[in-house]
Amino acid sequence: MPAARTQTTTLVGLDIGGTKSHGVRWIDGRMIAEAKTGSANVQNVSVQVAVENIARMFEALGLGHIDKVVAGAGGIDTAADAQRLRNMIAVHAPEADIEVVHDSHLILAAGHASTGMAVILGTGSAVWGINAAGKEARAGGWGYLLGDEASGYWMGREAVRHTLRKFNREEPIGELGRLVLEANHVSSPDELIGLFHGDTDRRYWAQQSPLVFQAYGAGDAAATRIIDEAVAYMVTALGDVSSVLGIAGPVVIGGGLGMHQPLYQERLRAALAGIGLEGIAFLGEDPVFGALFLAGKDCF
Repeated sequence: MPAARTQTTTLVGLDIGGTKSHGVRWIDGRMIAEAKTGSANVQNVSVQVAVENIARMFEALGLGHIDKVVAGAGGIDTAADAQRLRNMIAVHAPEADIEVVHDSHLILAAGHASTGMAVILGTGSAVWGINAAGKEARAGGWGYLLGDEASGYWMGREAVRHTLRKFNREEPIGELGRLVLEANHVSSPDELIGLFHGDTDRRYWAQQSPLVFQAYGAGDAAATRIIDEAVAYMVTALGDVSSVLGIAGPVVIGGGLGMHQPLYQERLRAALAGIGLEGIAFLGEDPVFGALFLAGKDCF
């Protein structure tokens, strides 16, 4: 008598960031495909570009039946935001149960935590948390026009602002200013104005955030001030979420800047421990892998 056919479960996880989208496909918890495309976040790209990048993602991950999709994205602030992304995904996974969450949820899940606080420090920034009673709270995550303090874009912009301020005062622009001019291939700070308001985007300036840490290592006062302000902002933001939820941790920090800048990690760990937060951890794997945790027993 032939053996009974075993039912398999296919899960797709999506992490849709401000500069790129990252997708993984699993069958019964085993990763079978991984892909990266441009951003599909409509706060950062047009709807047409978002639709095209989602299509590329599903094509790269492989066609076929999908049981569940867990998608995390920035800018998921209302039910309408979630439904708009869900509709884009449903074209490629019509039979799937599609769960859409703010991308901070993926970070906490990637840290294998069901309660606690998640921090995004990438092109943008956000803090989100949930306690054992299911109460949620957030700080920031409002986008670059309203905030994104302590993020890569914010640091890149502050470096430009410092350089212009020094130039206007006819003062030496310092090591940070020198690095900014060099990175942007300009000879005078006033050339930065047109460049900033031209064809460059947030990703372009976020990618210059390492200049701040490089200048900090050389003892540049302006770079030190920028990092001090970034750390102070995160202390306030996490302190607010901690107070609202009545929890002290864990704190899981993700995003490109948070995951790959050791000096920032060192400063944040010390400052957050200083206000009594516990279980401070920096992701060692990409947030998209939090989809597996969120899917949990619903899939496997």
